[in-house]
Amino acid sequence: MGRKGILIVISGPSGAGKGTVNRALLSLLSDLSYSISATTRLPRNGETNGVNYYFVTGEKFQEMIAADKLLEWAKVYDNYYGTPRQAVEKMLEEGRDVVLEIDIQGALQVKEKYPDAVLIFIAPPSPAELERRLRRRGADAPQEIEKRLRSAAAEMSLAGRYDYVVVNDEVERAVSKICSIITAEKCRSQYYLNKSGGLNESTNS
Repeated sequence: MGRKGILIVISGPSGAGKGTVNRALLSLLSDLSYSISATTRLPRNGETNGVNYYFVTGEKFQEMIAADKLLEWAKVYDNYYGTPRQAVEKMLEEGRDVVLEIDIQGALQVKEKYPDAVLIFIAPPSPAELERRLRRRGADAPQEIEKRLRSAAAEMSLAGRYDYVVVNDEVERAVSKICSIITAEKCRSQYYLNKSGGLNESTNS
């Protein structure tokens, strides 16, 4: 039986650029699969159902929770977000590496259920730069931006519970660091043993 895939979780405060980093990572690594989250929030301009998110009603989301169809879920900024369980588990069993771009509450839930999951925290270069990015993207009302900025400090305090922290000062550099992290994870002994079924005894020491 082949090895199971690696579950990679990317998260960080709103405005840190995790979405941009994740898209660049997926375009660079053709063997990396992306798990699409479900959410009760409305689509933003340019977002497509089934591509960016599965946009569902609050009632549908509660049904998914009750049926244990979500790997993790959380309420963030008055909306619910969650990761459909079946698709992720299927890809991992097939030996495919999977990346989740989810909020911090969800990431810590995943780590409890999957201790081998690799948690990567995307951090902004500074609080001032975080605010500049949120205001520049023009996706949220001023009061919503203020709410996100208030939450950012609390979210940054949880970075120590992640396996890695990557500062997104420049997208290409951040992506390069994440690629190095994935390479390092695949050099871990348990990854090799899971893949090969054991060390080759005939290998010379």
